[in-house]
Amino acid sequence: MESLLKKWNGEEVIIRSDRPTGAWIIVAVHSTRLGPSAGGTRMKAYPGFRAALSDALRLATGMSYKFAVANIPFGGAKAVIALPKEFDPAARAGLLRRYGVLIHQLGGLYRTGSDVGTTSDDMDIIAETGAPYVFSRTPAKGGAGGSGRATALGVFSGMQAVCEHLFGDPSLAGKRVLLQGVGSVGGPLVHLLRDAKADVFFSDTDPTAIRHFRGELGIPFVPPERVFETPCDILSPCALGGILNKQTIPQLRCLAVAGGANNQLAGLEDAERLRSRGILYAPDYVVNVGGAMAGLLMETRGWTRERADAEVVDRVRSTLRRVFEVASARNITTDAAAREIAEERLRAPA
Repeated sequence: MESLLKKWNGEEVIIRSDRPTGAWIIVAVHSTRLGPSAGGTRMKAYPGFRAALSDALRLATGMSYKFAVANIPFGGAKAVIALPKEFDPAARAGLLRRYGVLIHQLGGLYRTGSDVGTTSDDMDIIAETGAPYVFSRTPAKGGAGGSGRATALGVFSGMQAVCEHLFGDPSLAGKRVLLQGVGSVGGPLVHLLRDAKADVFFSDTDPTAIRHFRGELGIPFVPPERVFETPCDILSPCALGGILNKQTIPQLRCLAVAGGANNQLAGLEDAERLRSRGILYAPDYVVNVGGAMAGLLMETRGWTRERADAEVVDRVRSTLRRVFEVASARNITTDAAAREIAEERLRAPA
C-alpha cells in the first residue's frame, strides 16, 4: 500500500473501515486545482485491499484529466467501497448512510455520484447523511438521475467527431459500430446509433441483455470471444477497462475506438500500439465525460436537461477535434495529446 501511495501524484486519500459490515471505504482526491473534487462512488468486491486502493487512485487521476481536458471547473476524485465477499445485501442502506456521514464530514472537499455498483437510488440514501455533496440522485429527490444516458450522448458525439476526422463527414449512417457492453451506457447508445442509421451490433455476457437486444430488438450479437477480430468501423468498449493491450490490439479489425468504459488502455504504451496500426483512438476520458458533467452542472448550477445535453455534445466534439489536431501537429498519440491539454490546464495559474 505504501508503494502505491508514494507513486501517486494526488492530494489526499481518506480510508475508513466500516466495522458493522467489514467493508473498506476509500476516497481518493487527486486534484482540487480547478475546483472542488468530484467523482463517482464505485461499490464492489475486490480481490484485496490493495486492488481496491489501486482502483481508487487510478480512477481519481482519470477524473482529473476528464474534467481538465474538457475545461470543466471541478477537480478529480473517486470513492471505492470495497465489499467483503460475504456481504449481506440487507446491510447496504446502513453502509451507504455511514458513507454519507463521511462525505458530509469532508465539507465539500469531495462531491460524489453513482458509478459501477451504485445507482441513483443509492445516491438518495447517501444524501440522507451526505447532502449537499451528493449528485445524480433520482429526479423525485431533486437530482439529475443516472449518468448512463448523458454518458452515452457524449460517446455518440465523440463518434461523430471520429467520423468527421476519418471520413470528412460526422454522419454515422451506414457506419458499422460494435458495442462491447450494453448496460447503462451501451444500452442508450444503441438507440442513439439506430436513430442515426448506423449499422449496430453488440456483445455482452449478461443473458438478460442478450435476450433484450438480440431477441427483442433484433440487434446482431457477437460472442465475447470474437469481439476483437470482428470487422467494424468503430469499436465501442462500454464495459470493463484494460481491454486494449498487447494481446488484443493486434487482433483488432476496426478503424477507430470510441467507447464509454473508463481506462480502456491497459498501459500508456497501448496508445502507441493503436497508432502504429492506424487505428484512431478517442481517449475514453474525453468522450465519456457526459454523465459526470451533466449531473454536476444540473445539480450544482441549476441547468435544465436540455442545456446540459447541448453542452455535453458541444464540449465532447470540440475537445476531441482539438485532441486530434494536437496529435497530428505533434506526431504523437491522441492519448498523449489529451494528456498534454489536461496537464496544461492543471498547471495554469489560478
